Amino acid sequence: MSNGLARASVRFRPASFIGSFVALLFAAAIVTACGTLLQTGVTAHLAPVRYARTPVLVAADQNAQLPVKDGQSSDTSTLPLPETALVDDALIQRITAEPGVARAAADFGFPLLLAPSGAPTGAPTSTGADAAPPSLTGRPFSAAAATQPSGAAVLVAGTAPSGDEVALDAVGARALHLAVGDRITLTAPGSSPTGYTVSGLTTEGTGSTGSTGSTGSTALFADEVAGRLSGHPGRADAIAVQPRAGVGTAELARQVRQAVGPGPQVLTGDARAAIEQPLLGSAQETLTGLGGSFGGIATMTAVFVVMGTVALAAGQRGREFALLRALGATPRQIRRTIATEAMLLAPVAGAVGVLPGLALAHWWLGQLRSRGAVPQGLALSVGPIPILVAVGLGLLAALSAGYLAARRPSRMRPSQALGEAAVERARPGVVRTVLGALALAGGVTLAFVASGLSGDDAANTALGVVMCFLLAVALLGPLLARLAATLLGLPLRSGSAGPTGSLAADNTRANARRLASAITPIVMVTAFCGTLLFLQSTVTHVSAQQVRAGVVADQVLGSAGPGLPSGTAGQAARVPGVAEAVGVLRSTALYSSDGSLNTASMLGVSGDPAQLSRVLDLGVSSGSLAALGDGAPAVGGGAATVRTVALDAQLATNLGVKVGDQVPLWLGDGTQVRPTVVALYQRGLGLGQVLLPRAALAGHVTAAFDSQVLVGDAPGADRSTVAAALGRLGTPALTVTDAAGFGARTDQDQEVSNWANTVMAAVLGGFAAVASANTMVMTVLDRRREVGLLRLAGTTRRQVRGMLRWEALLVATTGLLLGAAIAWTTLVPVARGVTGAAPYIPIGTAAPLAVAVVGLALAATALPGRALLRVRPIEAGAGKQ
Repeated sequence: MSNGLARASVRFRPASFIGSFVALLFAAAIVTACGTLLQTGVTAHLAPVRYARTPVLVAADQNAQLPVKDGQSSDTSTLPLPETALVDDALIQRITAEPGVARAAADFGFPLLLAPSGAPTGAPTSTGADAAPPSLTGRPFSAAAATQPSGAAVLVAGTAPSGDEVALDAVGARALHLAVGDRITLTAPGSSPTGYTVSGLTTEGTGSTGSTGSTGSTALFADEVAGRLSGHPGRADAIAVQPRAGVGTAELARQVRQAVGPGPQVLTGDARAAIEQPLLGSAQETLTGLGGSFGGIATMTAVFVVMGTVALAAGQRGREFALLRALGATPRQIRRTIATEAMLLAPVAGAVGVLPGLALAHWWLGQLRSRGAVPQGLALSVGPIPILVAVGLGLLAALSAGYLAARRPSRMRPSQALGEAAVERARPGVVRTVLGALALAGGVTLAFVASGLSGDDAANTALGVVMCFLLAVALLGPLLARLAATLLGLPLRSGSAGPTGSLAADNTRANARRLASAITPIVMVTAFCGTLLFLQSTVTHVSAQQVRAGVVADQVLGSAGPGLPSGTAGQAARVPGVAEAVGVLRSTALYSSDGSLNTASMLGVSGDPAQLSRVLDLGVSSGSLAALGDGAPAVGGGAATVRTVALDAQLATNLGVKVGDQVPLWLGDGTQVRPTVVALYQRGLGLGQVLLPRAALAGHVTAAFDSQVLVGDAPGADRSTVAAALGRLGTPALTVTDAAGFGARTDQDQEVSNWANTVMAAVLGGFAAVASANTMVMTVLDRRREVGLLRLAGTTRRQVRGMLRWEALLVATTGLLLGAAIAWTTLVPVARGVTGAAPYIPIGTAAPLAVAVVGLALAATALPGRALLRVRPIEAGAGKQ
């Protein structure tokens, strides 16, 4: 009997089931997309290209590790390093002493700048700011031989480089119109512009991806010259190891592991690609973050929407269940009917939603790839687990919602069930009210906790606050709807909106439960989009304000290439009319907060820190930048020792440090330091949260090219004349702008984060918008009998449409007000914790959001309303008894 009833219900009541089908379909699509991204992040791997013929690599760990203890258990927090961690090439001697090793060579890559005068006379050159020079990567010559198959020739013409010579790959040489014997001027991170003679042409670098992640041409130098030019003499990205004849990869790896001891990693197989593609580690972090964190919120939202829609569809059938009970159906048969309907509907909707979900995941990954957040060769990992989870989750949500909605009518006596179905219940159940009050209290508590946090800790509470408030709205919906209908309906009942407005106000108040079903998705749209978009707009606004206030330089030098040579600031300082020139080297620091690793933007500045305020006003609140030393040279050369640091005040509060304290930090290459805090400043969000001397930071970045050079003109100097003189410095792809140039570069650094937040808001908001429209269509189509009775009583079609429009406006206004209240309650403490300022809500974002919500409500009400009005009044009035 139950199976027959279920099939009949699906067949003869399509409106309710179409609404449930749409909700289940979109839920499956979102869960599939997020699950597929999560699986891609967990299983992400690339096949090695450059090291395809190098069976074993020795490299440093490219992740920062933080041991975390939680009671008796222990764990490790891991975060990919933003810079390349290097390995000591002194290990080569120990590795080559092993019997199975034929040869081992240090391999590393570094970007090169081609000077405008570097091409031969008459050849095309890239000299303007609008065109970047050809991409060149420098490498040691011995590494080229170590990464080639045994016996393969590296050179196709000429000889190996020595001294001031360079060997170019044949493809790159043709692109640059160079031949053996020609001269080329190159600038490396560890040198000023220098002329080199092309000694030979090689097969190296014809598209193979190197450790810098580049795919351009390759320039090979003598080993000792390459080490000096890289800025990291004595250290390498990796050591490439080749076996003797007859030695397998496993045996070679065992011998190498024994030779290097603990610390360095011995890599084989696809693990070698992580050295070629440093972006792979951060790509895994990005994908697992999107698929995991966002996927968890999206899954909760999907379940939320599905249960609400299915419960609404089941609740609309109260009269049907009551009639079945009157005809002798048992509670068990009614529950089985609901279960069978879910079994018929949910798997089909889930299966249909899988393909759009996979398409969304493909688009998502493509967008991340185009923005440089994931490597180009990384493919989407499609497996059965996300699909099964999406379909199973929808089925479970549909079963649970249907069972809960049918539980009360199925347990009542037949006569009582008919009475209950005739009128709407005056108030929600006690359990629902208590749970709603607890959710409301939880949201208030989380918002209060967020007000005492800062930085990432504050931001991480935002979605938790939103979810608590949304749950409270869903549970207390009828009470909130009745209150809103009473208050917002006062102007309509006063007669200012005519009889249709008064009728709409009375209807919404009498049918608060139906109104609540339509309001909840609108609250979701407003709360989710408002929180995500306005938190992003607040961060962007405050950052821009800090950049405008902090960058007081008259000129900002930038580059369309990989950066500016380290000597650019010194050259600029010698230009007539220049009083101060400061080179800015960008990197990222890592710090520990609440047992996890987080990142902070870091700047290294050249020159006298006491004079920094002439070009960069950080807003120092305590301490003095004059105490920021240049860093003491390390014993035996190499990178300078990091002894002092200046911190953004928000970051210092998060870390619990003040001036005079030592702060534990990881530099970009994984070096752990404990410098003394000498100053705190206020404008770190826009300018940089950690400040070091450039000399101390240069040895810990992959390529020590400055991002910008900030120039302060001398009093009385003509700005245009100084700018013209700076443009003639001869630095490749040099750009000369004002303070806006600094802000533009800062915006680029935030682009991926802002884009991810926008997409998250679009996906969650779009899903909630579809759910809102879906719910409103279901509620309107369920009112066939009511509309028919109004028509029989003499109400015109125009009056019915007017009543529906006023109801839609009441629903939209209530949803907007509740959603805005949730978003504001969330944003105030979180925005102050992250930026130290109140939320910034641009009218250009808020107004379209409000208009879209109102338009959605009107459209979702008007279209099904017109369909109802096509039915003759007598048929409509008798159509649903």
